Amino acid sequence: MRVLWFAAAGLVWILPAPAQTTTATVLSIGDGDTLRVSTGNRNLRVRLACIDAPESRQAPYGARARAQLQALAPVGSAVALRIKATDRYGRSVAEVSHRGRNVNQALVASGAAFVYWQFIAGCDRNTYSRLETEARLKGLGVWSVPEGVMRPWDDRAQRRRSR
Repeated sequence: MRVLWFAAAGLVWILPAPAQTTTATVLSIGDGDTLRVSTGNRNLRVRLACIDAPESRQAPYGARARAQLQALAPVGSAVALRIKATDRYGRSVAEVSHRGRNVNQALVASGAAFVYWQFIAGCDRNTYSRLETEARLKGLGVWSVPEGVMRPWDDRAQRRRSR
């Protein structure tokens, strides 16, 4: 009985806290899935939840993802953050909305980013799946290349192996 209690307690401990919504102002765009915002008297680094955009070195798709994020959440604009967690780099992991539009989903819908299936928990799996499928079928962005664009997580793994 004691083992089950500890196991159950462990499961509660590792589950993310309920998402909280915060209003912020965009200070800068890092790459296609990161930005810096100001909220109240603090600045946050934000990693967009449930998506993964091509790395900056994955030309031209990394630059296109960054430009798309800049268009969807311009510097100086007000955004709503639905914060889900903090990652190992201390960034807030969030779904970002600008003028009522989910920026994370818009990036997937335009083919600027992939759904990050490994980290989809806490997001609307069905909507993200539908948006990615539609972008793929339309040949948008990362889906426009017949041989395909390397998934960012595979690109990072490949670079780690080659070091």
